[in-house]
Amino acid sequence: MSENDAGGTVSARNTSREEKCFTLSVKISEVTDMELGNSLFHARKSCGLSQEEVAEKLGVSRQTISKWESGETLPDIRQSKKMSLLYKVSLDDLIAFDVDVQEIQQIIERTSEEVEEKIDWTRAWGKKYPILLRYQKEVNTSNYAVRLGGMIDELKREYGYNELDALLVLKDILAAVWRERKNLSKNLAKHVDK
Repeated sequence: MSENDAGGTVSARNTSREEKCFTLSVKISEVTDMELGNSLFHARKSCGLSQEEVAEKLGVSRQTISKWESGETLPDIRQSKKMSLLYKVSLDDLIAFDVDVQEIQQIIERTSEEVEEKIDWTRAWGKKYPILLRYQKEVNTSNYAVRLGGMIDELKREYGYNELDALLVLKDILAAVWRERKNLSKNLAKHVDK
């Protein structure tokens, strides 16, 4: 049996399959623990709570919160559930907490209809996607508007949706079709490269 090197990994020399699997599972576990710790840190920060405040509410020490957030140790399932309630996220969301997605969701929830109506979404998104600022000069939009309007009307008739819900459903269908076409293009490109 081989000895561990200074980094705590098993040497490749004469290692058995079990040792390799163990080493791999330890490395995966370390990454997962670090990711969970990072998720806990960002979830706490997004709620504006200090480690001391969380520790007090959970009945543990501040050092325990620090160890959880650094990935040094892991909270048990009961403490994880308490944190998910405290941070107002599901347990699944807490485990895979994404700061950017959480911030966007919070902004959407806080945005009133009045503010939404004031935002020129085409111009806002046009900064990232310039085609949105110029397509009106290039595309016969009335032709597409008539067909898309027919699809909205069809959704309203067949499913009883109101105007906004029918629009949102159609938008979601378009996004799903786009993702599917994008994935198909990627797969075709991979096969061509081979």
